[in-house]
Amino acid sequence: MKFITRFQLSFMMFLEYFIWGAWYVTVSTYLAKYLDASPVQIGAAYTALAIATMISPVFVGTIADKYFSAQKVMGFLHITGAVLLYLMTFIGDADAFFWAILVYSLLYMPTIALSNNIAFYQLSDTGKQFPAIRVFGTVGWIVSGVLNSWLHFENTVAIFYLAAGVSLFLGIFSLSLPNTPPKPAIKSSVAQSLGMDALVLLKDRAYLIFFIAAVLICIPLSFYYEQANLFLNDVGMQNVSAKMVLGQASEAIFILAIPFLFYRIGVKNMLILGMFAWVLRYVCFAYGDVDANVWMLYAGIVLHGVCYDFFFVTGYMYTENKAHASIKNAAQGLFTFATYGAGMVIGTWFSGLVAHYYMVDQQHQWIKIWMVPVYIALVVLVFFIFFFKDKSAAATQQPTE
Repeated sequence: MKFITRFQLSFMMFLEYFIWGAWYVTVSTYLAKYLDASPVQIGAAYTALAIATMISPVFVGTIADKYFSAQKVMGFLHITGAVLLYLMTFIGDADAFFWAILVYSLLYMPTIALSNNIAFYQLSDTGKQFPAIRVFGTVGWIVSGVLNSWLHFENTVAIFYLAAGVSLFLGIFSLSLPNTPPKPAIKSSVAQSLGMDALVLLKDRAYLIFFIAAVLICIPLSFYYEQANLFLNDVGMQNVSAKMVLGQASEAIFILAIPFLFYRIGVKNMLILGMFAWVLRYVCFAYGDVDANVWMLYAGIVLHGVCYDFFFVTGYMYTENKAHASIKNAAQGLFTFATYGAGMVIGTWFSGLVAHYYMVDQQHQWIKIWMVPVYIALVVLVFFIFFFKDKSAAATQQPTE
């Protein structure tokens, strides 16, 4: 691959995830502070992104793939998204904000798949080349968090100005990316785009147990995305946005351990480690503080790498191994739809209800709030340990390229 092409794809990933990280981490605190949003309204805002995740595969699979070059579609979506991000700065009502963030999410989420498609089209060996390019997305998320803290943007309307500016730049830059033409010969229905062809996997008892656990573990996951920034600000931590990027840093580090561990300890033990990390993380948040137990707050953040990589990245690899070659793409689509779509819709809604229930005199009862995902993760963990049994090669070998 030419150096200029590698640079373009890496920079594309950097900007793509910079935009997301610039507003997503701190928007809960912004809503509570400036729009006087209730926990339920904050939960609704995060639900909007999950809803968009469920719909975006239809857009990419049935429209973008057939009629337009991927880089042109991505350019249009990011430029339009930049306008909407800017207009969000004028919204002063939490209910109106939900509809704005929903429309924006419907524009943004398809660009995740489009950026991957653009990269894949240029690569000769995706297994070896893509991780080195995709890691710049994690770097972009980290830089956006550090920059928000350094410029004192976090939890202010400036997060949308920053995201809008970068979105506009990426929209224009996208037009210079290597051409990724449409594939009109490929016919895909809505059901295929959502991965429904892969439902045959659920006839396998082991995969069904894993699938159920994956959807349920998204409930604890939602608590982190929705409540962590608000919680850390509430307990008095400074420069929260910059410190939360330690979670993405650990994600980048722990992902390197997955190929080594996957076929040595097996998928079941990998998934168990991931789910147990969820329990530890929320216990740390429940009993941590900014004084003697500040280490527990940092531990809760850093455990993000184990929580996410050991469960979700391992889950994608397990799904890849279980699926027949004819349904591999559908299987990954189904897993994404069920977790970051349906699972996160349930999780973000439930997280908002729990936070609302445990609010007394406008004060969050954080110990009680964090113990809810502890109990949920424990139940899912026990369920998985007792019922998941798979001695096939899919549970012990790395996926083939």
